[in-house]
This record gives sequence, C-alpha cells and structure tokens, in this order.
Amino acid sequence: MLDVLLSEIAACRACAPYLPHTPRPVVRVSPRTRILICGQAPGRLVHETGLPFNDPSGVRLRQWMGIDRETFYGREEIGVAAMAFCFPGTNPKGGDYPPPPRCAALWRTQLLAQLPQVELTLLVGSYAQAWALGDRAGRTLAETVAGWQAFGPNILPLPHPSWRNTAWLKRHPWFEAEVTPYLRQRVAGILDL
Repeated sequence: MLDVLLSEIAACRACAPYLPHTPRPVVRVSPRTRILICGQAPGRLVHETGLPFNDPSGVRLRQWMGIDRETFYGREEIGVAAMAFCFPGTNPKGGDYPPPPRCAALWRTQLLAQLPQVELTLLVGSYAQAWALGDRAGRTLAETVAGWQAFGPNILPLPHPSWRNTAWLKRHPWFEAEVTPYLRQRVAGILDL
C-alpha cells in the first residue's frame, strides 16, 4: 500500500502551474521508518539530485543527530517527508519560497497513516511545527523549540539547519547544549548505535 502511495506522490503534478520548474517530488520513507524528518520543502540541490537533505543543511542536521551520511541514507529506519515534496523555487529577496499548503493537504495525512513504526518525528522549522502541533506550537519558532520537552518523547521540534539560522543558533546556545544531546541519544537508541 505504501509503494502505491509513493508512486502516486512521485507522479503528482498538482503544483506544476505554480512552480518555475518541472515538479520532482522528493520523499524517502519505508515501512521500516522509525525516525521521520519533516522539514519545509526540498531546496534546489535536493530538487536536482532527488536526495533529501543533500546539501549543507543536511550536513548540519546529521551533526545534530550524531550520525554520518552513510547512516542517514543507508538506514531504512530514517525517513524524510517534508511539508511540501517539491522545491517551491527561490525567492528573489532571499531564501526559498515557503512550502505550498496544497501538498500537505493532498498527501500528508495518508502518508503518515502508512508509517506506523515511527517513534520519533523531527519537526524541522516553523511550517512543520505549525502543521503538526497546531495550537500547541509557540508564538515563535524559538518558543516552540524551547518547549521541546512538552512534546516528547515522540516529537522533537528543531530549527531549520540552514546556514541562514547560524545567528539564531548563536542567540540560543541552549539548543546545542540541551536539545542536540537529547536528539543524539534518541537517535542512537532507536537505531541501536
């Protein structure tokens, strides 16, 4: 059943009229997914390669998780399903456009229903946090991430690992002092590392 759904997602062209390029949905999950990473949308490099977090953000995310590239891509227990599966394009004012909500409306509920083994969901960035947490999300990303213990042990809100958030990380040193050690411990426990 998951294979059929993933084929349908791969063939999706619902956003084609709104994208500056041909849609290329990027989702990487399996029936064995136990750690699900929910970001906002693939970036340009991910769009080009079809490999999620195949960019500098992925390097930082893997550091936070305490795993290497081989483990990240080689273990079926690690899945990636962003709020939107296609690269939304680059905003001329800087950064990428936000994920179009139609993707989550079309696919998210049915995809999550096909992943019953998930033990830890990483909500990467405010779009994923708003969708998954609803009213439980804080007024700001910092407030939501600072309240991370209220969502555990199955949900962990994270800032986006983009280099654009380096200043955020410097202003919030508690994240790398408190949250990343917990994340590494959870990931190691789930993957038996």
